Amino acid sequence: MKTSQKIVCLALALLLSLSCFACGGKSAKVTLNVLNWGDYIDPTLLRQFEDETGIAIKYTTMTSNEEMLVKLASADNIYDVCFPSDYIIEKLIADDLLYPINQDNIPNLKNIDPRFLDLSFDPGNTYSVPYMWGTVGILYNKTMVSDPVDSWNILWDAKYTGEILMYDSMRDTIGITLKKLGYDINTRNEADIQAAQDALIAQKPLVRAYLTDDIKMELINGSAAMGVVYSGDAVYCIGENPDLAYVVPKEGSNVWFDNIIIPKTSTHTAEAEAFINFLCDAKVAAQNSDYIGYSTPNAAGLALMGSDYIDDPTYNPPQEVLDRCQIYHDLGDFVKVFSDAWTKIKAA
Repeated sequence: MKTSQKIVCLALALLLSLSCFACGGKSAKVTLNVLNWGDYIDPTLLRQFEDETGIAIKYTTMTSNEEMLVKLASADNIYDVCFPSDYIIEKLIADDLLYPINQDNIPNLKNIDPRFLDLSFDPGNTYSVPYMWGTVGILYNKTMVSDPVDSWNILWDAKYTGEILMYDSMRDTIGITLKKLGYDINTRNEADIQAAQDALIAQKPLVRAYLTDDIKMELINGSAAMGVVYSGDAVYCIGENPDLAYVVPKEGSNVWFDNIIIPKTSTHTAEAEAFINFLCDAKVAAQNSDYIGYSTPNAAGLALMGSDYIDDPTYNPPQEVLDRCQIYHDLGDFVKVFSDAWTKIKAA
């Protein structure tokens, strides 16, 4: 038996040696498991990174921050790089689920606009690197709306009954209603949530539909007069239909940030940091933002994109607009109050 085992072992060793020789002496490729939103990166950049580094990418999409949170908190989490939003990053940090990024391995971090670093959800960018950002506002058809669009109140104007689209998102829809009413977008006051709930239920007879991605085609086709959208979607829609215009109402709104993180469970942190650094390259960031349509926080990349983007107030809103916007924060246990209100709003 011992002689037989030795022969088998020698045969296996020979096969392994021949396999390594056939591959030029290189070991098997590392594969990065990437979890991101759908259509939220230029796919040619994934191939470019693979060609440049020899690191393979396995790309998976998610439909919500909450879905991603469940995946990262599970015992069998496989992901190495993810793209969550601000308030979820705050929760991931609190739950000790993130790997502290070695900024020495991200030299292209120098390309990021300082305005978008050291934000409240991740002080010092210990755990995350900016990816995309934007605002929430109203996209409206100038040929269908005769009134000035400068306030959230227009979404409650009975003149536009059946022509109003609301975004099917608890945080965004309750958030803009809180701003309309003069409340903090991150309030933990139950009376504020009750007031927002009442306002949204009262609005329901005016609303054509609660939608997500379908809002874009409805507005492009002129099926509705106005809708609540993310600024990146507004950029796309205006490109398809120049009768559309976008505004962040005077009461203020949400300014959101999607950052790149490495889960604490990642077994390929060096390769993950290489991927993050690649995405922060100026040319890569410019190409990526042009493909996606959302605003890049990469100042060097934005400079390469030219005046069509730099001077576009939808894509690159002035600081005075940002000054009246708020970042979402993790609501903790108070999220149940939001959830209960949302259930009643949707059922009304």
